[in-house]
Amino acid sequence: MPEAIRLLLASAALAAAAVGARAAPPPGKPPEPLGIAMEGYPYPFPVSYLPLELEGQDMSMAFMNVAPTAMPNGRAALLLHGKNFFGAYWEGTIRALAGAGYRVVVPDQIGFGKSSKPDLHYTFEQLAASTRQLLEKLGIEKVVVVGHSMGGMLAVRFALMYPQLASALVLENPIGLENYREKVPYQSVEAQYFTNLHQTEEGLRKFVGSYFVAWRSEYEPYVMVPYRWTLSPEYPRYALASALTYQMIYSQPVVQDLPKLRLPTLLVIGQADRTTLGRGSLPKEALERLGRYPELGRKAAAAIPGARLVEIAEVGHVPHLESPARFHDALLEFLR
Repeated sequence: MPEAIRLLLASAALAAAAVGARAAPPPGKPPEPLGIAMEGYPYPFPVSYLPLELEGQDMSMAFMNVAPTAMPNGRAALLLHGKNFFGAYWEGTIRALAGAGYRVVVPDQIGFGKSSKPDLHYTFEQLAASTRQLLEKLGIEKVVVVGHSMGGMLAVRFALMYPQLASALVLENPIGLENYREKVPYQSVEAQYFTNLHQTEEGLRKFVGSYFVAWRSEYEPYVMVPYRWTLSPEYPRYALASALTYQMIYSQPVVQDLPKLRLPTLLVIGQADRTTLGRGSLPKEALERLGRYPELGRKAAAAIPGARLVEIAEVGHVPHLESPARFHDALLEFLR
């Protein structure tokens, strides 16, 4: 880590510790700080941990390993979360797959959710290798890989690295269907780190709200969990990890590799999605050229040999939350 960021982390940690004393409490009971490992935050299924050593650092990967709730079909599904989410948001999809006889494995990738938040050189290859290590520990030899948002980029990399493990691929509004390096100005780790340090509840609410066509109360955790992280003295470590994973997404495109996929692939695309990297820092005219998911989904389906495309009208970035019935119908029909 550059010395400048080390100093920033130290000073930011002191500032974060004092946030609660400085900030005026909102009406009613103020939110409680939440540790960046989400200690005490309930997940819908039991959470276990895989010890890992990466770049000489000891860390742990959190995961849920859910048994079928119907007659087992002998198959397993791997669910890969997006950058601004964590494994618990897959609850409905876990229940749908387990109810169809699947064993379901849901990791929080290193740097996310309940997993460690180290200072690493993050790569999709490293995340894929750690995920493979988890599957080996669980004795799983084949998986259907389902990736949402950033998890879609990881799913593509995983399928290409380990074709013997991936039996089918489902990409739900994946980011990375365009090369951000060609269209989004570069932002340094330091700049992104400073942006992360100054997150507010209002800013997070606007950012997360852009994922959905219409806001519903069940989306509140995806605002309040990251906001409560900002109240924790540990938050600067998360802010740095988040800046580093931003760089991973920016600098490691996968769109050029879509034609290399050689497995059954389903694309599920909410047609109202306009998600792109760098949304908060781009002018309006640049944003109008980015994140056109109806167009991006069709181009991706044409690029992937034999891919099937399901378009869901009036749905944004997270179909499995905003339109779960249509998403799960498409998913289960494809897997059948």
